[in-house]
Amino acid sequence: MPVPTTTSSPATRLSCQRDAFSLPRDVHYLNCAYMGPLPASAEQAGVEALAMKRVPTSIVPPDDFWGSDQLRSLFARLVHAPDPSRVAIQPGVSYGVATAARNLAVASGQNIVLTHEQFPGNVYAWHRLAAESGAQVRAVGPSDSERRGASWNEALLAAIDSSTAIVAVPNVHWTDGTWFDLEAVGRRCREVGAGLVVDATQSVGAMPFDVEAVQPDVLIVAAYKWLLGPYSVSLAYFGERFDTGVPLEETWIARKGSDDFQNLVDYQDEYVPGAVRYDVAERSNFFLLPIAAEALRLLIDWDPARIQEYCRTLTADMLVEAGSLGFTVEDEAWRSSHLFGLRVPEGVDLGKLQADLKSRNVSASLRGTALRLSPNVYNDDEDIAALMRVLRDSVS
Repeated sequence: MPVPTTTSSPATRLSCQRDAFSLPRDVHYLNCAYMGPLPASAEQAGVEALAMKRVPTSIVPPDDFWGSDQLRSLFARLVHAPDPSRVAIQPGVSYGVATAARNLAVASGQNIVLTHEQFPGNVYAWHRLAAESGAQVRAVGPSDSERRGASWNEALLAAIDSSTAIVAVPNVHWTDGTWFDLEAVGRRCREVGAGLVVDATQSVGAMPFDVEAVQPDVLIVAAYKWLLGPYSVSLAYFGERFDTGVPLEETWIARKGSDDFQNLVDYQDEYVPGAVRYDVAERSNFFLLPIAAEALRLLIDWDPARIQEYCRTLTADMLVEAGSLGFTVEDEAWRSSHLFGLRVPEGVDLGKLQADLKSRNVSASLRGTALRLSPNVYNDDEDIAALMRVLRDSVS
């Protein structure tokens, strides 16, 4: 099954949202996969939140300590998770992966399946777990065939067998946007009883994700990229497999009755139901959470399906011309439209290409021999034109 596509009617198509951001006109930012720019309204939410700390009497327990529940609900809406209490607030993907690794059983002789060269936040904990348990790590890579995306997906499914304990994969690969069919991966995991841990940092916010369709055991998303939020915040969905798990930290706020500040010393062994037990300490971050919440409201309004369609339409002609210049890209059926890698033709000086991009205020990332482009709703035809001038010059 290739990448799902949608085509909105002209009346419902998303228009360019550049006015919602503070990007200067001469900055051509095609690098959201590195870091998403903060929307102006999210920035304002942060300024107002900072001002509250001037006079802390405005931060009143317990309500302001539980404002985090609003953030859980917004994220649950974005990823179509029916129960917001299954969302934990954490500081980063590595934290969520470490939580998963602590609670998923792996025995000697079993295997843990990853994708080749996936982002290290979803790698190191599995290497440690494999070393400690005697399990094998299987990093599934792409082939050199023209069916690169399709064959990579086929190889990933083939690597999941009766000895697989955990599959830890992204939704799209961070270097080139290759899309992995997580509904098929989820079905295969359930067939063999393997846990499924998804790092969707490079997709959720710009591409639809349906928790009920994929049924991951863990879904983790850092906020500072496609969620257009702050650094040091991530949101993680934990399924039923984790209902009785052990958190990395024993935070007081995760215990039953912790909203009763007068009686906090009546210590409780029981956790608050759901994934709250996996929250990071001081999860009620009065500065960062309002920024993250406002950005999520915007994304829900814009709709990831419409964002994906906007990026596809914006880059369609550019990709045709880039192809005529000798650049290549993964087939559209097996890549995202908000993040993709342009493979450069032989003879292109990568150092000069990078310098030319910088001198013309075109922000993109070189990953290996590919130019990683990651547009979003603030980009427009002027940004694409600036990029194409650099690409034309690179092959002339």
